Amino acid sequence: MKHPVPLIRPPWLKVRAPSGENVEKVAEVLRRYGLRTVCRDARCPNVGECWDEKTATILILGGTCTRGCGFCAVPSGTPQSPDPYEPSRVAWAVVELAWKHLVVTSVTRDDLPDGGSSHFVAVVKEIRKRSPSTTIELLVPDFGGNWSALKKVVGARPNILAHNVETVPRLYPEVRQKAVYMRSLELLARAHMMSPRLELKSGLMVGLGETRDEVLSVLEDLRAAGATSVTLGQYLPPSKNHPPAKEYLPVETFSEYANAARKMGFTRVAAGPLVRSSYKAGTDM
Repeated sequence: MKHPVPLIRPPWLKVRAPSGENVEKVAEVLRRYGLRTVCRDARCPNVGECWDEKTATILILGGTCTRGCGFCAVPSGTPQSPDPYEPSRVAWAVVELAWKHLVVTSVTRDDLPDGGSSHFVAVVKEIRKRSPSTTIELLVPDFGGNWSALKKVVGARPNILAHNVETVPRLYPEVRQKAVYMRSLELLARAHMMSPRLELKSGLMVGLGETRDEVLSVLEDLRAAGATSVTLGQYLPPSKNHPPAKEYLPVETFSEYANAARKMGFTRVAAGPLVRSSYKAGTDM
């Protein structure tokens, strides 16, 4: 697909390359345990900052997604069977790196009857067994609307459950072709009903052609569904083969969105050009 000439990125979107002793330590441990991260697979711009702080977001259930959203760098196709030893390897990496908070996410696995929910549960159990003080944040797919699968994950009692809506509903046919906006809201609402005290989190990208009113409407929908934490970040095309950004929003616009979110009742808000869904996770953001 041929895309328009990309915009020139402004200076506030330039980041340093990952380097340093801590970065090397995280990379070495992840390599030794055969673990993937969103940081690398999804080409996150904050990999240098986060790994220097010895944090990372673990990507489970393989490196191939069954969908293929327009914004994402993770390849799509036919995945391999889940690795039954992966949960224990995640837990041992947590121990070795002394992680106090860990975000665990996955590719979407529409090929599995439970969408991979049992694998998430196994990861939580292994971490709790070997590092009980570590808080756990699960960033889950929509499980294809399988609410029994969601109930399994909620029953594992993560500290935070996250599910990203990613963009405004008007842009779903372009950005999230196989996802359903109302299904994502329903996931959050059902999780809230299953466990009212569970912290729910979501995130979206801007710069894809959405309007200010559309962003505010999404934030209102998320609050109504029970989310209390939200992230907003600039969409950055991971390659020339991905749709280009329609605009690069200034830092001031992110501050305006953050203020609006707090007025709606969100208690944890992270908004900025380089913010991603797991940015500063485990902190007050």
